[in-house]
Amino acid sequence: MSTLQHGRMTGAPTSHASPTEVVRAARRRPRRRLGLALLGLIVAVVAAFWLRVLGGDYLITFGDFWRIVGGARIPGATFILMQSKLPRACLAILVGVALGTGGSVFQSTLRNPLASPDVIGVSSGASAAAVLGIVTWHAAGGQLALLAVAGAVATAVAVRFLTGVEAGQRLVLVGVTFAAGLVAVIQYLFTRADEYDAQLALRWLTGSLADAAWAQIRVLAIALVVLLPLTAYAWRSSRVLELGSDVAAGLGVGRRRADALLACGVLLVAGATATAGPVAFVAFVAGPIARALNRGRTTLLGSALVGALVMLVADYLGAYAFPGVNLPVGVVTGAFGAPFLLWLLTFSRRSA
Repeated sequence: MSTLQHGRMTGAPTSHASPTEVVRAARRRPRRRLGLALLGLIVAVVAAFWLRVLGGDYLITFGDFWRIVGGARIPGATFILMQSKLPRACLAILVGVALGTGGSVFQSTLRNPLASPDVIGVSSGASAAAVLGIVTWHAAGGQLALLAVAGAVATAVAVRFLTGVEAGQRLVLVGVTFAAGLVAVIQYLFTRADEYDAQLALRWLTGSLADAAWAQIRVLAIALVVLLPLTAYAWRSSRVLELGSDVAAGLGVGRRRADALLACGVLLVAGATATAGPVAFVAFVAGPIARALNRGRTTLLGSALVGALVMLVADYLGAYAFPGVNLPVGVVTGAFGAPFLLWLLTFSRRSA
């Protein structure tokens, strides 16, 4: 067998290969690695889903699961599966996909690995609007979700307007300033709330899947069916946007495309926050983990799968890691995300 034939079979460039084959081989390797990473993430998400649905303190067999889903009624198991385990697992996947995708959009468009919705004020805007609704109008359910979405969108629009033409580091700084101001607003609202409303607001701010309902799941699923294709379409310009606004403008990718991509990210994060509350750090950690699995290359699908996996694992740990204690998912993701943020800051400083 010749060296050229061996190179074609293995996908590795050889000294006798033509420049075209060298380029093809160079493209093949990243695609193969991306495919393996995505396959591994899909397997991990499926395994975490079945663990969340079938495991825990009340075990459900695989056969009973399909019988219950098919309409059979098994005393105890039907209620636990259909009213607690299955809706929480489904909502965890949807919220994780939305947060992971939205966080990756922010980090890629703004060319900053720290530019997550938790940092630049989008989550704080949703939280401030939700707490205002709870304290002032005793909002709940759909009304509370609409207020959270409106608060997130209004904050994003205000931050983008004050940023001006350059949507890079300046937007991050303006967003951090807004987030600090909105935290002060939330603290003030707590001083004006009675004990019952303060407990409801605090529970919402923590981020939880405990109240997962099929109506919420349907609404968020419909929103993702609309937003994810739009995000994928706008994502085509992400590689150019990562080169900077001046280079992107020279290549024909203007500010409107960046704003369209950011708008998709804002709506994804707003929908997830309105459904489960401001679950901390999921949007922040999904992108860097997905990039690490793909050797530094940003992948939207990988970020979505990492977000779903983090939500499923965090919800399972919060429910069963400590006997007799049921921790909200936001507490677990916060405990995981804070050390990850410190590690990322240290790693970025060493790289610089």
